[in-house]
Amino acid sequence: MATNINDFAAQINRTLANYAHGVGEEIEKVAEKVAKEGAQQLKARSPVGMRHRYAKGWRAKKVGKQWVVHNTEYQLTHLLEKGHAKVGGGRVPAKVHIAPVEEDMIDKFIKGVEEAIRG
Repeated sequence: MATNINDFAAQINRTLANYAHGVGEEIEKVAEKVAKEGAQQLKARSPVGMRHRYAKGWRAKKVGKQWVVHNTEYQLTHLLEKGHAKVGGGRVPAKVHIAPVEEDMIDKFIKGVEEAIRG
């Protein structure tokens, strides 16, 4: 009888491992999709002043095991999002465009993970 219990436990472990592997793959797909959509949204929402390179510079890239959304003109992200001081005095107003997309990406990722777990 001990053999049957050991076989049963081994079968449960295999089933759980297969489930975890499948869910992990689904979460990876969700992360990639959300990152790529986020980069496209940021391209569309970014301010297009003198530097069109900023708006075109949004990228989604896999770094290690995670997806990262970044801009090739990274020096401007904080200045545009938060505003900054002018050389001759005064301030340049903030052009908030990253925070709304970030919140949307977080919501989409959470919903995608929940669906992957249920599915």
